[in-house]
Amino acid sequence: MLQGKTALVTGSTSGIGLAIARALAKQGANVVLNGFGDAQEIARTRAAIEAEFSVRAWYSPADMMKPDEVTALVQETEERFGAVDILVNNAGIQHVAPVEAFPPDKWDALLAVNLSAPFHAIRAAVPGMKARGWGRIINTASAHSRVASPFKSAYVAAKHGLAGLTKAVALELAPHGVTVNCISPGYVWTPLVEQQIPDTMKARGLSRDEVIRDVLLAAQPTKAFVTVDQVAALAVFLCSDAASQITGANLAMDGGWTAQ
Repeated sequence: MLQGKTALVTGSTSGIGLAIARALAKQGANVVLNGFGDAQEIARTRAAIEAEFSVRAWYSPADMMKPDEVTALVQETEERFGAVDILVNNAGIQHVAPVEAFPPDKWDALLAVNLSAPFHAIRAAVPGMKARGWGRIINTASAHSRVASPFKSAYVAAKHGLAGLTKAVALELAPHGVTVNCISPGYVWTPLVEQQIPDTMKARGLSRDEVIRDVLLAAQPTKAFVTVDQVAALAVFLCSDAASQITGANLAMDGGWTAQ
């Protein structure tokens, strides 16, 4: 379905991003991985994608907190592959604390990675997409782009902003064959979710099991975590011709959380 296309997926060395990158590669797209992690493990991951799906895969350690590196990542992808046809803004970080104790540097970091980095990547990728008359931009948002939770002021603010950015850019690009959408998962079992459990335990005075049962899955009527493969399948669909009239959407995949 995507033979000859190139997909740049930020935050794709693990979790949702890696699942999306693998799913797009399975459809024939060349992929650019980005993120942090063990260098040898990332090299194995990249090589495995090439071997399994017979596509080209490249890795960049570009730091999403640095606008110049975000822009350079898009430009280098275009130089290496000829285009950025699919841009998935997936990189994200989290910090949990009461607002009066929320460290300002953490606020700045969350907005930089979760909101500003997608803007800089979109800004760099759009001229090429418009020139080719085709493109897919997918922003990994969150149920927190639609509703709020306590102790997550920066994350909720950034994800609400990302939903707004998605809608504004979708309207701009609608005449050019480029779609722009959000996927807003509920709780997906990823390193990002797992890493926030200790802070939530401290903030709420709960045990680990209580955080999982009474905080994380309490919000989702299905009482089950979303899987990374489910998110990836939706991303693949949004890249298909069948989804060409879906743009500016914020698509919930949250077990019914935001239907309440």
